[in-house]
Amino acid sequence: MTATLTAIVLALAGLGLLIPGAWLAVLGGSWFYLVAGALMLLTAWQVFRRSSSAEWIYGGLILGALVWSVWEVGFDWWELIPRGGIIALLGIWLYLPFMRRQLLTEDGRPAPGLPLALPLLAAIGAAIWSWTGDEAGHAGSLPTEVVSAEPDLGPSAPPGEWHQYGRTQYGQRYSPLEQINIQNVAELEQVWQYQTGDVKLPQDVTETTYQVTPLKVADRLYICTPHDLAIALDAATGKEAWRFDARSGLESDRQHQTCRGVTYWRDPARAEGELCAERVYLPTADARLIALDAKSGAVCTFFADEGTLHLENGMPYTPAGFYYSTSPPVAVGGRIIIGGAVNDNFSVYSQSGVIRAFDANTGALLWNWDSANPDKTAPIDWMNGETYTANSPNSWSVFSVDEERGLVYIPLGNQVPDQLGFNRSPAVEEHSSSVVALDVATGQKAWVFQTVHHDLWDMDVPAQPVLIDLDIDGQTVPALVQPTKQGDIYVLNRETGEPILPVTEEPAPQEGALREETPAPTQPTSALSFKPEALREKDMWGVTLYDQLACRIQYHRLNYEGRYTPPSLNGTIVYPGNFGTFNWGSVAVDPERQVMFGMPTYLPFTSQLVPAEDIPPPGADQKASEQGLNRNEGAPYGVIMGPFLGPLGVPCSAPPWGFVAGADLRTGEIAYMHRNGTVRDMTPLPLPFKVGVPGIGGPIVTRGGVAFLGAAVDDYLRAYDVTTGDQLWQARLPAGGQSTPMTYEQDGRQFVVIVAGGHGSVGTKPGDYVIAYALPDGSEG
Repeated sequence: MTATLTAIVLALAGLGLLIPGAWLAVLGGSWFYLVAGALMLLTAWQVFRRSSSAEWIYGGLILGALVWSVWEVGFDWWELIPRGGIIALLGIWLYLPFMRRQLLTEDGRPAPGLPLALPLLAAIGAAIWSWTGDEAGHAGSLPTEVVSAEPDLGPSAPPGEWHQYGRTQYGQRYSPLEQINIQNVAELEQVWQYQTGDVKLPQDVTETTYQVTPLKVADRLYICTPHDLAIALDAATGKEAWRFDARSGLESDRQHQTCRGVTYWRDPARAEGELCAERVYLPTADARLIALDAKSGAVCTFFADEGTLHLENGMPYTPAGFYYSTSPPVAVGGRIIIGGAVNDNFSVYSQSGVIRAFDANTGALLWNWDSANPDKTAPIDWMNGETYTANSPNSWSVFSVDEERGLVYIPLGNQVPDQLGFNRSPAVEEHSSSVVALDVATGQKAWVFQTVHHDLWDMDVPAQPVLIDLDIDGQTVPALVQPTKQGDIYVLNRETGEPILPVTEEPAPQEGALREETPAPTQPTSALSFKPEALREKDMWGVTLYDQLACRIQYHRLNYEGRYTPPSLNGTIVYPGNFGTFNWGSVAVDPERQVMFGMPTYLPFTSQLVPAEDIPPPGADQKASEQGLNRNEGAPYGVIMGPFLGPLGVPCSAPPWGFVAGADLRTGEIAYMHRNGTVRDMTPLPLPFKVGVPGIGGPIVTRGGVAFLGAAVDDYLRAYDVTTGDQLWQARLPAGGQSTPMTYEQDGRQFVVIVAGGHGSVGTKPGDYVIAYALPDGSEG
């Protein structure tokens, strides 16, 4: 009976490969699955006949699968095992003594086992060998010499403080503290934990996330929460000093429910200790900006309308939940400069992407820069019905400021819908998916640099520009470092927008685009680039042969000719996907060594355009920008999008999906890339396998040579050696760490703080934690 059941299992396994394997072969893919299915069926027949020839057939399959697998992917354990795991396990079953006793030779003796033993030993040996190495990424070291002993770190923050989202207006995410360093970071321990009480609610939108980076000024930390609480904490103990509830309520049409941070500003015209001499500005999910006294949390009623600025003023459309600022504004020269996020792919009747400067004291509008009407920056008269351009490219991320040069740097997104470009004006075409420098005083444009031409892939510039002075050929050059979703990191002269590291134009795919569409013939690529290699069929992955086979079939059915393959009615692989290689977490730079540390992520998406007449009536599952049906109300096409996943819900592309990486900003050389993160929180069992997982969030670096990063979809905060990328320490978090950490000094002790609250779109555990780490008392130095 055992032989009969084994034959049935082998037959079913073979049919599961033979039939879809034939389909794959017809599509022009690998013949291996078809052949393997046929050999399994033949083995099943011989097992049913109780013939020892089953060993020879199946042994040949094991050897053939091993040779084919190594030919396709080398000795990469994570790619070898799915290809050969099931085949090897069935082979081991056939080799067991009680099975061999049922498979007889022509003279009636039990099967010898040798035809299976040798192939199985070869397969097991290859698995062991592949486990000992890592063919993904590469090792190396960043230069350690100090290039600039007294670098420009940006204004306004003493060494032990963190005054802006990226510590200073330069967005470097660099701290000059070195009490914690590569020699002692492994001794870090948790010293306090605070919970805000703001937890994800059942009625919240999917993308309810906690992405805040705390600010540290004097002896206080300042944070916000997804539901718009502003909270001040004691920097030494984490004890709450005050809290303010903006009462922004819930709104089902919000695409996001998040807060990345608040803005701190000191009014030089007010005496120290005077009410609202120091302020915290809180952006809210119902499109307000509220000014609070930093000492007490009291509302600064002289600002705007009793302390509240209404950001929907001047908008051509004002439906609830469609617009607000998810990122903190910048405060410079007595001005608050702010952008806003619009709901991606909801409707063409969207709010403007206008950038506005308001008086930090009165809330009066000082200038407005609308990317669809870029030459008119004088304040509009919204009280008499004047409005901004509807649906112009917006900026939802964080700005940077060079106060000395009087420029603010804005990362820009795209016009809704992202995948349709045939109705864009020349001004929209010029400014979509770009970084623009505006005059702080007037809003006039100084320069613009576009990172994607005629963007059809939602490759909006997501990250805060990083300002740093670079030593190039003996000259000090004021630079701007701009990470992008598509993997390019542009290093530009921040005075002129001209590239410092070379930028080339490369041919871009054209096939499969809508007849109304004209994709750009070329796309820019930076000399410093983490762009992925084009996907091939052999890059398709799965936990088993079967879901891998399904992914291979999908690969051939979808349109794909590499990066920038146009969206299509048939369906297109978008790689890098919508989360991008880099996102709002940006990168961290060391201005002394002039190097960067970042977390490139590689996760393909798919998109399929849907004619408007074929879109079903609205449903509750149609509100996410990254997954599902995006309706694009008012446009001729909607779009179905999401990660490129197999039948078991795992990515169709082979791991690693996430790295840590270091690069020299002066040369553009990538020194190292290492797998980052485990599948512990991605699988039903807590398996700590270091596969290299996706993440969203950002790193910081310190003069102590340490980089800190949460972000990955396993719940850890980690420390790395900036020079080599080697992991030095990790701490388990109680929730997802999809935020950017920060560090500061209080009472002679250096702290590292991260917010752990999870991310709705990537499915990490929600929470409300603020956690601080430090060296044990007496071990500093």
